[in-house]
Amino acid sequence: MADQAVDTGGAPASGTGRPPAVEAAPTDSQFLGRARELKELRADIDRAGLNTLAGRKAPHARVLLIAGRPGFGRTALAEELVRQIAHGYPDGVLRARLAEPDGTRVPVERAAGHLLGGLGLPVPAGADEDDLSEALREALADRRVVLLLDDAVDAEQVDALLPDTPDSLVVAVSGGPLTGISDVRPCTLGGLDTKSAVALLERFTGSVRVTVDPRSAEILAEVCAAQPAALRLAGGWLAARPTVAVSDLAKQLRAEDDEGPVLARVFRLSYAALPGTAARILRLLSLAPAGLVDPHIASGLAGCSVGAARTSLDDLVALGFLHRADSAMPQYEVPGCLQPLLRAAAESQEKPGELQLARARMLERTVRLLQSCRAITETDSPLAREKLLEMPKALRFPSPRAAEEWLRVRRPALLAAARLAVADGQLDTLARRLMSQLVRALVAHFGTQAVAADLYGVHRLVLDVAERRDLPREKAAALLNLGDLDARTGRTKAALARYRAALDAGRQANDPYATGRAMESVGGAHQELEDYERAADWYGRALAQRLARDEREDAARLYGRIATAYTYAGRYGEALRNWSSALTGHRRLGDVGAQARALSEMARVQEYAGRPEEALSTCQEAVEWARRAGDVRLQAALQIRLADTLERLGDPAAARLHRTVAERLLDDENTPPETGGTGETEPEHGPNAYEIRSASAKD
Repeated sequence: MADQAVDTGGAPASGTGRPPAVEAAPTDSQFLGRARELKELRADIDRAGLNTLAGRKAPHARVLLIAGRPGFGRTALAEELVRQIAHGYPDGVLRARLAEPDGTRVPVERAAGHLLGGLGLPVPAGADEDDLSEALREALADRRVVLLLDDAVDAEQVDALLPDTPDSLVVAVSGGPLTGISDVRPCTLGGLDTKSAVALLERFTGSVRVTVDPRSAEILAEVCAAQPAALRLAGGWLAARPTVAVSDLAKQLRAEDDEGPVLARVFRLSYAALPGTAARILRLLSLAPAGLVDPHIASGLAGCSVGAARTSLDDLVALGFLHRADSAMPQYEVPGCLQPLLRAAAESQEKPGELQLARARMLERTVRLLQSCRAITETDSPLAREKLLEMPKALRFPSPRAAEEWLRVRRPALLAAARLAVADGQLDTLARRLMSQLVRALVAHFGTQAVAADLYGVHRLVLDVAERRDLPREKAAALLNLGDLDARTGRTKAALARYRAALDAGRQANDPYATGRAMESVGGAHQELEDYERAADWYGRALAQRLARDEREDAARLYGRIATAYTYAGRYGEALRNWSSALTGHRRLGDVGAQARALSEMARVQEYAGRPEEALSTCQEAVEWARRAGDVRLQAALQIRLADTLERLGDPAAARLHRTVAERLLDDENTPPETGGTGETEPEHGPNAYEIRSASAKD
C-alpha cells in the first residue's frame, strides 16, 4: 500500500489478504456483563455517607472506586457507569489519566491542568500543584460534573483533585484501595461471568463455533480466568484461524508448563503466531509516547510505509492487541495491561541500538510532521509553500484545518514525546528539534495564550537539555521564555530571577540578542515591582548596548521605556528628555506612527508636570502625526485628551468640539474608545521569544 497524505478523516480500506473474521473485528465501544457491579455502583451514589449519617456536611464529592488488576476491564466498567449516569450531571464528564503507560505517577499539576482545559478554562503557566488544585476546586464549586480518574497510583493524587462540592461525583480507577480518602467503598473486579465471557469470545469467533461446542467455549473462558484482555487475545487468535476448534485453543493453553499469569500465557501464544513484521511493529509500540499510536508513529518506529503500518495496526486491533481510540482520525491505544509484556518482548528481541534507532526514527517523523503542520499556516510565505511542496505527500496536510485537528488530537502524545526524548538523554539533538517545532506549531495554530501551560513545560525541558549539554545560548532562550510566562501570570519575582539567570547565560554565550533582551526584561520586572529607579537603570544598560550596535529602532523604543519608568517615578524632566530622544529616533527612522505615539506620551507627561498649555500644543501635533499614520484609534484617544485638557483650561465649547470629533472617528472605525494609555506606558517584559535559538535546531 502506497504512502498517503496525513489522514484526518475516516479509515480507508486496508490491504487485501486478511481473513474475513479479522476484517469484522468488534469495536471497542461494546460493553458486556458487569450487571451486578453496575447495580452496586449506582446504588452507592445515592447511599447516605458516613458524614450524612453523623449529621455533618460531606467534605467533598462522593468517590466511587473501581479496583482491580489491569486487564480485567476496570476502565471499561468506569466508562459504562459514566455513560449511564452522565445525564444527571449537566456540566459534563471530565477525564484524566493519573499514570503513564509504564506505571509512572502523573504529577498532580499536569492532571489538574488537563481537567481545567477540559472545562475550557485557561491553565496558568507554571503554576504549582497547590495553585492548580485550588483553581480546579474553584472552577468546580458551582458545577455538577463527573470526574473519571483513571489509573490512580495513590490516594494523594485523587484527594488533590476532589471537588469540594457533594453535587459532583468522582469515579476513580485504581489497582487497590485509596486509603486516606473518607467514605470510599471499593468495587473490586474479578473475571466476567461465564455468559459474558463466552459472548466476548463469540464476538471474535462468530456464533457458529460457539454454538456447536458451547462447553469448550466455557472451558476456554475458565482457562482465561474470564479476564477480558485475555479473552480478547484468545478470540483474536481464533478469529484468524477459522478452521481451528475452540477446544484446541483451550487444550494448548492448559498444556503450557508456565504457571505465570494467564494474560502472559495467552499473549505469548498470540504473539508467537504473528507474522514477523506485525510482531516487530507490536513490540516496538511499547516505545509509543503515552501509549498512543497513529500510522505515522508506527511507520517511524518500524521503518515501513505509512500504509503498511496502518494495515498492521488495524490487524492488531482485530487480533485484540490494540484498542481503536475514539477520535476523528486514525489513532490507536496500547492497553496498559500489555505494556509490560510488550516491553519485555522488545528488550529480549531487539538490540539496544535497534531500539534507540526506532526511537530516533519516530522522533524524526514527528519533527517533520510538526514542520508540515506549521508550514501550512504560512500561506503568505512563498518559501514556506516551497518547503511544504518539497515534503513527501505522506507528510503533508490537506488543509490548515486538518493540520490543526491533527495537532489537537495528537497534542498529549506530542508533549509526552518531548518528555520522553529529554528523559532518554541520548537523543538530545532530536529532542531539541522536536521541542522547537512543537512550540512553533502550537503557537501557529492556537496562539501563545491558549497554550501557555504547554509552552512552559516545553521550555523547562529545553532548559534541562541546555544545562545538561552546557548550551548557554539555548539556556538563555529558555530562561527568557520561562521568565515571560512567569511575568504574564503575575509571578514577577520569579520572572526577575529567570531574567537575571538568562543575562548570565547570554553573557557566557556572548549573545548580544540574549543579553540585551535580558537586561530590558530585568528592567520590565523592576517596573512591574514599582522599583522605577532600577527599571530605568536596567533599561539604560540595554540602551547602551543597542546604541553601541547601532540598533536604532530598538534604541528609540528603549528611550520610551526609560521615559515611562521616570514618569511613574514622578521625574518628569528626565521623562520628557527621554521622550524627546525617542521622538528624534523615530523621525530618523521615518516611523510616523511611532512619532505620533511618542508625542502623545510627551503631552501626557507635560500635563502631569503642570504645563497644560505645552501639553495642548504637543497633543495637537500628535493628532496631525496620527492622521498621517492613519491611526484612527489614536486620533480619537488624542481628541478626547485634548477635550479633557481644554476643560481644565476653562474652554468647554472647544472641549465639546473635540469630543464630537472623537465620537465621529470611533463611529467610522466602529471600535470602542481607548481613553487610557496609547501603549507606550504599559509595562512590558520584552518581545516574545518562543523560538528556541540554536544553530543546531533549525528547520
